[in-house]
Amino acid sequence: MQRAGVNFLLILSLILAFSACAKRGTPDGGPLDMEPPRYVKARPENFTTNFDANEIRIYFNEYVKLSDPQRQIIISPPMDPRPEITPLGTASKSIRIRINDTLQPRTTYTINFGRSITDNNEANPLSFFTYAFSTGPYIDSLSIRGSVNDAVLRAPDPFISVMLYEIDSTYSDSAIYTRVPRYVTNTLDSATTFQLNNLKQGTYQLVAMRDVNNNYTFEPKTDKIAFADEYITIPTDKEFGLTLFSEVLEGSFERPQVKGQQHLIFGYSGLMLADSISITPLDVPADFKDRITKDPATDTLHYWYKPFEERDTLQFVVQTPRVTDTLIARLKKAKRDTLQFTFEPQPSLGFHQDLQVRPTVPLDEINDSLVSVTMSDSIPVTFTGNYDRWNNVYNLSFEKSEKMTYKVTALPGAFTDFFGRLNDTITSQVRTPALSDLGNLIINLTGVEEFPVIVQVTTEKGEVIAEKYSTGSNVINFEKLKPGNYLLRLIYDRNENQIWDTGSFLKRTQPEQVVYFPVPVDVRANWDDTYTFDASPEATIPTPGVP
Repeated sequence: MQRAGVNFLLILSLILAFSACAKRGTPDGGPLDMEPPRYVKARPENFTTNFDANEIRIYFNEYVKLSDPQRQIIISPPMDPRPEITPLGTASKSIRIRINDTLQPRTTYTINFGRSITDNNEANPLSFFTYAFSTGPYIDSLSIRGSVNDAVLRAPDPFISVMLYEIDSTYSDSAIYTRVPRYVTNTLDSATTFQLNNLKQGTYQLVAMRDVNNNYTFEPKTDKIAFADEYITIPTDKEFGLTLFSEVLEGSFERPQVKGQQHLIFGYSGLMLADSISITPLDVPADFKDRITKDPATDTLHYWYKPFEERDTLQFVVQTPRVTDTLIARLKKAKRDTLQFTFEPQPSLGFHQDLQVRPTVPLDEINDSLVSVTMSDSIPVTFTGNYDRWNNVYNLSFEKSEKMTYKVTALPGAFTDFFGRLNDTITSQVRTPALSDLGNLIINLTGVEEFPVIVQVTTEKGEVIAEKYSTGSNVINFEKLKPGNYLLRLIYDRNENQIWDTGSFLKRTQPEQVVYFPVPVDVRANWDDTYTFDASPEATIPTPGVP
């Protein structure tokens, strides 16, 4: 028995040893599968004519899944309701398309799968696989191609829909708001190019959209749009460039809400300018006074009024250049806003910035003699004060020195608000940076088609850091910038109003042209960085340096 036990232990040890050796020598699974799925066949076959089926099956050589099908799969012309496409979330060697729409006669349909078809194991995509069929005797075979850019952004958003509306007796420009296009594709992911295939001969309106709701119609509140200036005739060898922009909406108001005692807020959409809107109260006493200020952060107008009067409602006629409406505010008890002040920016003040004093209630009077700006050791600093009534901000402009602390003091009575209340003593301190911590940017312009132009330094998100307006000078200096990488762009100010203007589809106007410097510019501390900005259409990527 003892000998048998020893033999058992010996055999068990050998088994464990061989098992460990076998584990160490186990292959790691071999090379990764880098091949996409391969199309095998379809029923009905791809490019079938006189199509009358209500279901399509597409077969592949391995198990596949559909990735992001709602965005990736484009059906042209669009079907309503969309067909059911499976499998979703599970793997299969085939894709089933069940058609729920009544198909148009003598029409070529294409189903572009984008990059949605992937193999089950490694997610290798079968890119831009297309299934096409015709309900008529032949497949339309014409195509157009082009590219899409953004009017303001350096690169356009992904998944831009590109559409063709057929110009026939039923077409009008309002079609983009109310009906789906004849043909549609999209740019997919980060691509900026497009191609529309299987088109029939004819005349079309070419449109691109950032179609947020994915419904193939233009909704100006959310969507961007681009369009070809003229109708296009197919066939054509021309490549089309489209520029996306957001339209400025016609201003419209929402019903006013109570914010505080004698303080209402009007939400709005569209562009609101101080000289283009009016809010007129009805049935108010002769001594009634009001003020309107714009909220700095939201699409809201603040409406202040006096004297206080007990009433349930207050009725207004509101007007914009294109809209006149009557609105009723339902009043309720509320506390009056207290008069408080904030200072911006804090705690550091740039050399090109004004110090802003922002009251919580609009001001009626300002006594500049009770406001002072001093620097270290209480040395007075000469300043200019300017009150912006529309934005409700008091701007203090003064010359600044480096590495200096500035103190702002407003004594009691310096500010009188809309309700006649005076401020208590308020103070704030800001500090300027050292010049050695900042850099200068020198831009030499070439290839400018015409002046005037606006040259801007922006962040990656498009926030403007600095801008200069040029009516003819080719040398633009940006001084005392914080170090970092920035974008540089040039705007052709065609109407000479010193701002960028967007376009309008119904007015058939394109946005003002924006040209981006192709690479980020580097601002270095205590350094003059010089770049040559070639704005000509044929310009290639430039290199920094003195020309």
